[in-house]
Amino acid sequence: MNIHRIIKSGILALSAVLCTQPVCRAFYYAGHLADSYYVTAGETLEVSHCIGALPASGMAVSATQLKLFGIFPVKEVSVQPAEEVMLVPCGQPFGMRMLMDGIMVIGFGEVETETGGCCPAVSAGIREGDMITAVNHETLTCAQDFRAIVTESGGDSLDLTIQRDNLSLELSLSPAYSLTADCWQTGIWVRDSTAGIGTMTYYNPSDGSFGGLGHPICDPDTGEIIPLGRGTADAVTISGAVRGQAGNPGQLQGYFSAESPIGVLDSNQESGIFGHLQEPVTSFPTVPMALKQEITLGEAVILTTVQGSEPRPYSAEITAIDYTDSTQNMIIKITDEELLACTGGIVQGMSGSPILQNGKLIGAVTHVFVSDPSTGYAIFAESMYHHD
Repeated sequence: MNIHRIIKSGILALSAVLCTQPVCRAFYYAGHLADSYYVTAGETLEVSHCIGALPASGMAVSATQLKLFGIFPVKEVSVQPAEEVMLVPCGQPFGMRMLMDGIMVIGFGEVETETGGCCPAVSAGIREGDMITAVNHETLTCAQDFRAIVTESGGDSLDLTIQRDNLSLELSLSPAYSLTADCWQTGIWVRDSTAGIGTMTYYNPSDGSFGGLGHPICDPDTGEIIPLGRGTADAVTISGAVRGQAGNPGQLQGYFSAESPIGVLDSNQESGIFGHLQEPVTSFPTVPMALKQEITLGEAVILTTVQGSEPRPYSAEITAIDYTDSTQNMIIKITDEELLACTGGIVQGMSGSPILQNGKLIGAVTHVFVSDPSTGYAIFAESMYHHD
């Protein structure tokens, strides 16, 4: 009898363990899976052992229940059928020249007046990171024009239109007369343009568009995403690389190598810089873009340029996938001995280097781990392509 009780207790305990494990995993996946997915028309959504049937609803967004092993409910997600996207993986460096949509406030200084030091901009409620887009209801395009308006103001109050945190504000700013500069001043330090070098991720032959960087271009002083007014994409030649080390990320060294732009910039967004090229990119054949649920841990290839202007493939490994973050979707580790010897792994300027797996474009390198330059973050190609 005791033996039967022991056996029965053992069976109950084993059943409890077997039932608890799927439940725990279901809770885990519920917090680590995305809320929405694209799925190739007619296919079933499968991601991380979770399966959800795609409702037959044409091209409309629909809801489906993800189930662990097709049995245990995990979460309801939205699904949108999508056609296969064909892109040219790039990997070549390109330059970016950007004029902002207005002028950005990057700091403040004191104006020395007859009554002592003051900062009219701070008194007016202006903050670092604000974008001044108009003065006295006239569109403002550059810092030089702003300085001229202030100098000629005679101390009269200026009505400023400011963009802050996606809000439009109207502020009144009264310049003060500087004894040291002998002119009217506001105490604002501003910037109206920037330039840099990155890596192009993909070219879309269907419309001539491209995406690069995999992260936004931000102001170095404020950390804010720079609102793009207009800009150009330019040819770049890489002359060498400063090798990265733990605690000291390296960087590609290069220069703008043509007088005429190769394209225009359209937008600067959380998932990268985007624009259109004048000539098609043919360095590599077109490949399908992978949907995020198709990406797996394991071997991958990155295309990047560490000398000249022609990209080369290098071996890498996807070590982690996170569906919940908008940009830091994957962790990638460089395994190619030649690239490790040259750069130490990922360096500044390689942002945007495309990543391929199983013949598909899966994403782009975005950031390096300062403590380990062989490893860094990457973004899904899907997130870049659907950036609007």
